[in-house]
Amino acid sequence: MGTIRESDLPGIGKKYQLEANSGSKIVIVIHNDGRRELYHFLDEDPDECISQVSLDDEESRQIASIIGGMQYKPKALDTVQVTLDELVIEWCKIEPHFKSINKTIEELHVRARTGATILAIVEKGKQKINPGPQDKLMLGMTLVVAGERKQIKQLNDLLLEG
Repeated sequence: MGTIRESDLPGIGKKYQLEANSGSKIVIVIHNDGRRELYHFLDEDPDECISQVSLDDEESRQIASIIGGMQYKPKALDTVQVTLDELVIEWCKIEPHFKSINKTIEELHVRARTGATILAIVEKGKQKINPGPQDKLMLGMTLVVAGERKQIKQLNDLLLEG
């Protein structure tokens, strides 16, 4: 993974500088008013900015969900995991043999029984971020879930066994 440096910009916001494994350099400035600016630099000259994009808060969040895989997940990443210390974020697809199909999050008592959280539900052509207890789990849905490894395992078992 590349290197990310964070620094405060007093009166402005925060600055994040990413040096990717590929050698590319990107700087992201998050302004206190919610605006984001992205700067892309030449690989050969890390001080030469070659492009810049300004985004409002809503645009930034939408792009973040795209990059993070909330809108489209490549087939090769069906079991991808993101790990942040003890927190794991994983994608779980509801398969035909799962006994949790047609049950709501509330009926399954997901949070109480596993401690894991369903962050989003992704279906072909749509997504629902932060689903509620009345949302039903349907065949083919992909759940974006977060928790510790043991909680994710318990959730996977719950989805399978109902």
